[in-house]
Amino acid sequence: MIDLQQLDLEQLGLRMRETALAPWSASLQDRLNLYFSQRLHGEFHEWMDTIARLPEIPAQRVYLDSASVGVGSGTPQDPATLANVESLLRTLHPWRKGPYDVHGIGIDTEWRSDWKWERLAPHISSLCGRVVLDVGCGNGYHCWRMAGAGANLVIGIDPTQRYLAQFLAIRHFLGREWPVYLLPFASEDLPRNLQAFDTVFSMGILYHRRSPIDHLLELKGFLRSGGELILETLVIEGPEGAVLVPEGRYAKMRNVWFIPSPATLAVWLKRCGFRNVNIRDVSVTSLAEQRSTDWMRFESLSDFLNPDDRSRTLEGYPAPSRAILTAVKP
Repeated sequence: MIDLQQLDLEQLGLRMRETALAPWSASLQDRLNLYFSQRLHGEFHEWMDTIARLPEIPAQRVYLDSASVGVGSGTPQDPATLANVESLLRTLHPWRKGPYDVHGIGIDTEWRSDWKWERLAPHISSLCGRVVLDVGCGNGYHCWRMAGAGANLVIGIDPTQRYLAQFLAIRHFLGREWPVYLLPFASEDLPRNLQAFDTVFSMGILYHRRSPIDHLLELKGFLRSGGELILETLVIEGPEGAVLVPEGRYAKMRNVWFIPSPATLAVWLKRCGFRNVNIRDVSVTSLAEQRSTDWMRFESLSDFLNPDDRSRTLEGYPAPSRAILTAVKP
C-alpha cells in the first residue's frame, strides 16, 4: 500500500471542503485506499522511490502560463545535480504530454500539448476563481495551464499510474502550494451527479468510450448549473449524422469506438441537454504536434499513417482530425 499523504490528500481535502465538493472529500481517502488495494501497478513503488530521490532545488520562478510548464532557480545549478535529475526523470519514460522545463532540463514530450491549449484558450470562459475537473488528464500538463489561467482548484483524473508519478515529479520541483492535484481515477470512479465543478474538460477521451452519450451525460453530472464543458475529440469530415465506427483498429489503436463529424457531436451534446453548443476549432493533427522524441521513444503518429498517403491511417481511414466544442449545462 502507498502512503496517500504523497498525494497531499489533507491539503486537497481542505480545499475541497471550501467548495461544493465537500461531500466527496469525506469519502476520498477510503476510495483511494480501495483503488490502490485493487489496482496498484507493479512498478508504482519504484516510481515513487524515484520521486523520493529527486533533490530539492529552490523554485525561484514557476511558469504555468508558458508553452513549457517549468521552474527555474534563478541561480546556476551544479551540473552533476542536474544530470542526476534528468536521469531520474527519464526513468519515468514515456512522457506523452507536455512540454516541461525543469531547471533548464527540457522534457520534449510526444505531444505539443501547448498547441492544443492555444487552440482552446481563446474560446473558453475565464477560469479565474473556478473549480475545474480535467478528465483523462495524463500527467497533468493542462492542469498546470488551468492553474496558470487563474483556476482556484484543479483536479485532474487519470487511471494511468505512471502519469501520476510524472505529475508528482513535476510538482516536486514546482512546489505544493499550487492548487493542482491528480487522482488515479477514471471518470466512473467519481461519485455520480456531483454537480460541483464550474468547468469540466474532457480531451482525447470520447472516442475511447463504448457509449459516447453516457460519457457526455456523465460529464454533465459533474457540472454545476451554468458550468461549462470543454470537449476535445477525434472527428471526421461530414454532415450532421455522419459517424465513423472502425471495424477494427484506428491508427493502430484498439479501443476507438465512435468518431463523429463535428455537426454530429454538436447534436449529441444538445440531445444530452447542453445549451450554447459551439464548434470552436477543427484541426488535422500534424506530424509536428504528435511525434516520437527522446523522451517518448515508442511509435507515434508517423507510424500510424499510410506512408504513401498521409491523409489516411494504416487501416485506410481518414487521418486524425480533432475538434474542440464548448457547451453549457442549463
